[in-house]
Parts: sequence; structure tokens; C-alpha cells
Amino acid sequence: MWRQVQGSHDWDGLLQPLHPVVRDEVARYGELVVACYKVVDVDPSSARHMCCKHGKERVLEEAGVAGAGYEVTRYIYATPDVAGPPSASWVGYVAVSTDEMTRRLGRRDVVVSLRGTMTQAEWAANLMSALEPMCRDARPDVKVESGFLNLYASSASKSCRSAGGMGSCRDQLLREVSRLIKSFSEDMPGEDMSVTLAGHSMGSALAMLLGYDLAELGLNRDASGRRVPVTIFSFGGPRVGNAAFKDRCDELGVKVLRVANVRDPVTMLPGAFVNEGTRGFLNAVAGGGDRYTHVGVELALDFLSLRDLGSVHDLGTYVSSIKAETCGKVPDAVASRRGGGVVAKAMEFVESQGAAAFAWQEAALGGLVQSLGLI
Repeated sequence: MWRQVQGSHDWDGLLQPLHPVVRDEVARYGELVVACYKVVDVDPSSARHMCCKHGKERVLEEAGVAGAGYEVTRYIYATPDVAGPPSASWVGYVAVSTDEMTRRLGRRDVVVSLRGTMTQAEWAANLMSALEPMCRDARPDVKVESGFLNLYASSASKSCRSAGGMGSCRDQLLREVSRLIKSFSEDMPGEDMSVTLAGHSMGSALAMLLGYDLAELGLNRDASGRRVPVTIFSFGGPRVGNAAFKDRCDELGVKVLRVANVRDPVTMLPGAFVNEGTRGFLNAVAGGGDRYTHVGVELALDFLSLRDLGSVHDLGTYVSSIKAETCGKVPDAVASRRGGGVVAKAMEFVESQGAAAFAWQEAALGGLVQSLGLI
């Protein structure tokens, strides 16, 4: 049932209750993203600061997922140029399933695994919430957050030895994913393939941009011209673009499963107060203009630790909650307020105060997210 697990029917009937195969597959992809956090060098004094500490041949073993059944083919770097001199940071990897894993899965699986925010420059980019066209010439109506686009499309520097001269995060990803599709479809004609993009927080935003690009540019077609399905598993992901971006992703057949803790404020940003669900006064204030809109199908979680508020966005806790099957059991009162507690009170306040309060409340929620160490 791999096509259904990858969203061929938008996970209809598989989420409530959560199908055990879907549960295991979503958790598996989450663990491949957790691996990104385990191997990045966060020592500021290191010559490889914000690069991966291990070579491609050993990285999954060092991250504790040696039996994942994938071979890493390329490391990916992003270079936001919004805070100081541009500097490349390792954000994840591209991998492909081994022959043994391919037989188990029923198809050759190309995986992109992307981490969330870890540097000040990435933080600065995340908070650039203005919408701008993804492709100014081709589809100016399709708009995405300027900060995420900056991370995705800015050219890499030579601060990481492996990143020098390789172009932007976008260039690296498009080149490697399309290469793998072409290579394996030529070597193994007739073999089914899938492209799975898995990311946490900022990484899920980058995965969304990549999924759109692959489908819009037609790079998800194999050597015979068959379309290779593109699926995104987003963990604690923010909104990325406007309604036109969502609609175009739907038209292109990009499938997105958003795994979201209803108490996680990151999943409410950007566009916390003017979005696809805005009603009443703020709906009139928006004036029918661009609004941030979530893409895909939501798999709702509900977890909170008062001793560690930052855990509402922790990827490890996301994966543990999926394994514990706490999905789809969200109380209506909690789901209706999307966040509960402090976030819910902030939303209630801005709705009561109107337009004058909108801008600074949106910024305040962003500040809350940053102070908790989220994204």
C-alpha cells in the first residue's frame, strides 16, 4: 500500500484511526530527520562549525539509524544572506534506498531530510514574513515567505569545505534529486520510484519549496517520462505560502502530510491572525489580499509539558507521540483554539483589539517562538 501511504488518496481513511503502516512510516521518516540534529557540529570553535561531523558513508550509522536502509548521496547547505556576511550551514542530506530496502518498500525511494533552525542567520530569515513571488516571471501569483525563499535560493559560500562552489540550497537539491531519478530509472527501467521530502520546522518549509519546484519544473519524471510521486512529511512546519501556492501544489499533485502538535505555535506562523481560517473583523482588515495558507492534510498531535514548554516543538517528542498513537485524539476545545494557553489568549486578544493590535501581536508571537528556542 505504499502509494496510499505516500498520499495518493490524501490519506483518506488512514489517519483517524491512524493506520499502523502509516504510523510506522511517518515515524521512520521523522527519525531520518532527527538524525540531522545528531550529527551537525555545533562547537563554535570547530573548523567545521555548522557542518556535518561525519562522512556520507558513516553519517547514518553515527546518527543511530544504521539500519535505515538508505545510502546518503549528497549533503545540502543553505546560506541566508540576511544577517552579516553569508555563511553556509549544513541543513541535511539526500539519500536513496538500498536494493534490500527497495524490495521491502515496493519502490526505489529518494529521500531528502532537512533540519530546523539552528543559527542566528536562519532565525533572521525565518522572521522575514513578507510574501513574494516564488517565480516572478512564470507565476507571479504564487507567493511564499521571503525568508524561507532567501534560505532556499541564496548562493552558498565556501565556509564549509564541502559546500564551496555548489550554488544555492535550491540548486543543490534540484540537481541531486533529478540526477538520482534519471540514474535509477535508466539503470532499472520499470522500477517504481518515489520522492519523499521530510523536514522539521524550517526544514519542512524548505521541503515545501523543493516539492513545488520539482513538480513545477517537471523534474520528477523518470527516463521514460512517468511522473514520480512527490510526498512531503512536515513535522511542526510553519505556513510557507499564499492560497495560490497551495492551489498550485494541489494541481501539481504534490502530497503533503502535516504532522502538527495543536499546542505548537510554530505551526501557526507566519500568518497567525490572517490566514486561511480568518473570520470576522480581521477578515475585513485583510481585504481579500494575500493570506498565508497551509498546504496538505493535517495529522494532529496533542502533547505539552509544563516543565519544558519548548518541548511542544521538539522533533523527538513528535516522533515519540506518533509511535504512542496519540494522533487524532485532540479534544475539540483544544483543536478549535489551535495552541491553547498563552497562544490562545494572544489570539483572543488580537481579535478583540482589531487592526491596531495585529502587527505587534504577530511579532510578539514570533518573539515567543524564538524565546522558547523553537523553529
